[in-house]
Amino acid sequence: MPLAKALELAQEYDLDLVEVAANARPPVCKLMDYGKFKYESAMKAREARKNQAHTVIKEMKLRPKIDPHDYDTKKGHVVRFLKQGDKVKITIMFRGREQSRPELGYRLLQRLAEDVQELGFVESNPKQDGRNMIMVLGPHKKKTEAMAEARQAQEARKASAKANPGRSQNPADTDAEAPAEEPAEA
Repeated sequence: MPLAKALELAQEYDLDLVEVAANARPPVCKLMDYGKFKYESAMKAREARKNQAHTVIKEMKLRPKIDPHDYDTKKGHVVRFLKQGDKVKITIMFRGREQSRPELGYRLLQRLAEDVQELGFVESNPKQDGRNMIMVLGPHKKKTEAMAEARQAQEARKASAKANPGRSQNPADTDAEAPAEEPAEA
């Protein structure tokens, strides 16, 4: 079809004449709403970026003589990171005479790896690096899976909040704990 005829047809239907394959003989063109096409392709690209996951390595630092409560707290952080699909680098810092007892750090790292083995695996075995001993844990779940689960849980919370307006989403909050109102005296 001649170019003039194609342009006339595009104006008649209030569309744009877009060249699809310039190198073809004859060149291939298409009638379309170019603004709508650009908007839809931008939305597809945005959706693809939203589902993309960046690999993040979180770091947790410990000492060989860590107290049990502090260990539990740090282990809780490691569990949270692994549930989110992030890798975790565990660093044991040795000071002074602790450097002569690297087996303490090794045992601590092995204990932590056993405690979180249902969520992650040892990606890099413990290695002594100067004053520090380092181990890397990788999650069993991929980051995208963890993000999808978190998104579903958030949508479920929103749905239950809409179904029960005015109710706390915290299960610890109950109506029984609310203070009773005093009867008004006349």
